[in-house]
Amino acid sequence: MIINSYNAELEVVLQTAKRMCAAARTAPKARGVDNIVTLILTDSDKDNLAAKMEEIVEREQNDRLKFLLRDAGNVRNSAAVVLIGAKNAYAGLPFCSYCGYDKCASCEENGGRCAFNMMDLGIAVGSAVSVAADDRVDNRILYTAGKAACEMDYLEGNIIWLAIPLSIKGKNIFFDRK
Repeated sequence: MIINSYNAELEVVLQTAKRMCAAARTAPKARGVDNIVTLILTDSDKDNLAAKMEEIVEREQNDRLKFLLRDAGNVRNSAAVVLIGAKNAYAGLPFCSYCGYDKCASCEENGGRCAFNMMDLGIAVGSAVSVAADDRVDNRILYTAGKAACEMDYLEGNIIWLAIPLSIKGKNIFFDRK
């Protein structure tokens, strides 16, 4: 049997993406509450995410958002995108205020985001990209693609996403970007 490099590399990317989802799931969580969700996008689903990013630039008509076009190109040129999200849930603590509100009830009433969920998201993403680094799969954390994913309604609920496109090429597509 002969396996060409493209097929072998694609298989590695998908294996790495699955391991990244496992790392995100098992990452430490504040108060032991798991509000982390993961998805893997490939093929047309990945391209649809890039198209949404381009649509946002067109819709917003703001030159300061042109970098989304660069990031959309990275998403298109990647083999897969791992989405890691945090459901918006409230801790219900009587004393915290990390979210900027005096108490959890005020945060929820005003549609704020619980800081614990955002911290958990950061830890989960850090765990995931460490897997990609261990596998020598090029990657970059993109809030831009994550923000576009928020508009895609991949899963039910109020989820904040971060996106991690994955690539195996002769040159890192996420380096020396313009």
